[in-house]
Amino acid sequence: MQYVYWFLTNRKFLLLLFLINLLGTIYGYIWYVPQLARTEWFFLPFVPDSPTASLFFTIVLLGFLWKKSWGLFQALAIITLFKYGIWAVVMNLLTLKVTGYLSWEGYMLMASHLGMAIQGLLYAPLYRMKAWHFAAAALWALHNEIIDYVFMQYPVYSQLNLYIREIGYFTFWLSVLAIFLTWYLAVREKRIKWPL
Repeated sequence: MQYVYWFLTNRKFLLLLFLINLLGTIYGYIWYVPQLARTEWFFLPFVPDSPTASLFFTIVLLGFLWKKSWGLFQALAIITLFKYGIWAVVMNLLTLKVTGYLSWEGYMLMASHLGMAIQGLLYAPLYRMKAWHFAAAALWALHNEIIDYVFMQYPVYSQLNLYIREIGYFTFWLSVLAIFLTWYLAVREKRIKWPL
């Protein structure tokens, strides 16, 4: 296990991962351009979920490269990477089930988003977050559910709007799971004393 973390913290690997996430983030924001063009300005920060998650992680990686630990971005990254990584995989599988077809882009999205979820969890032992970082990130994740499924700013994708109530319910519990995993892997294991 020590060899794995030596590899994950190797500067060349961190730089490569930083560039991959940076490019993925840019691609993600471009993918959202049609939806953002018809989104009211005050919802804009909450609509492009996956690219914002990878942006948080890109900032975390930049911190690692600069030998800095930015706990708030680490908390935001692990919760949102896991949540939207798993969400996109499940939604593409649902699209395949509903339509009987998934384009190559859909399979690419599944692979890249699964990678998002995994990388967020892999780096969890290296995160140094405080209780308020964790609480703020948890609030961000749950607030995003309200924006997506009460104000109906969820990602527009295929025919998933036919199941939006069920998807909203699933996404809420996925947020709860992501918050719990963050607490378990990056807060509890660090023996942070509550409250801070």
